[in-house]
Amino acid sequence: MIDRTNERQGPGGEWLPDVASASDQFWQKNELLVADGFLGAEALAPMIAEADRLRAKINRNFVPRIKKGGSVSYFDVMRDAPAILAFYRSPEFITWLSAITREPLLVCPDNDPHACALYYYTEAGDHIGFHYDTSFYRGKRYTVLLGLVEQSSSRLVCEVFKDDPTRATETRSVHTVPGTLVMFNGDKLWHAVTPSAAGEDRVVLSMEYVTDQRMSQLNRIVSNVKDAVAYFGIRSLFRGKR
Repeated sequence: MIDRTNERQGPGGEWLPDVASASDQFWQKNELLVADGFLGAEALAPMIAEADRLRAKINRNFVPRIKKGGSVSYFDVMRDAPAILAFYRSPEFITWLSAITREPLLVCPDNDPHACALYYYTEAGDHIGFHYDTSFYRGKRYTVLLGLVEQSSSRLVCEVFKDDPTRATETRSVHTVPGTLVMFNGDKLWHAVTPSAAGEDRVVLSMEYVTDQRMSQLNRIVSNVKDAVAYFGIRSLFRGKR
């Protein structure tokens, strides 16, 4: 649990948990932080409403043995989700994250469809297999997840210390109820999302922050193709060039 004794106000009027307590958990768990109840109902309401409206923009994808689900890219968030966009870009929130990671964090460039995206698990079998959020940027990339809708048996499963041969792997199942925040170093956490069942509904906001916004031309091509195939569709390749 996160100590909330020394909280400070954040971008949506919510209270950001004490940096020292959150940072301790983050570093003790190999750069993984789980903060239950990070946002309350009032702060979440406009973001949930935007996520519901954006269901019309969902790109469904299926990559055998890797993933199945629906996605809405940063391009649509920038255009149609001002509350989500403001939260992602909030200076107070970024300062809090930077203090925990001990890195000066930056938002991703506007041509990155993954920068701030929505993921929908709305059909039977929607899931993501185990993977790292490998960074194509020159620096580190941190993933921040925020639960928006959770009417599902699906769970985020984290295998902590999987990348550390000196430590026993710890498996943690996270129920991303609305307001739950999860932050981790994408190159360190081996994680997956278990399959959903018919009639279930799970929506998660994914935000990416980096220490260096530069990316080689080759890595940009690889990243764009991966995102087009596995997440946002071929149209995203052209939208990112505008």
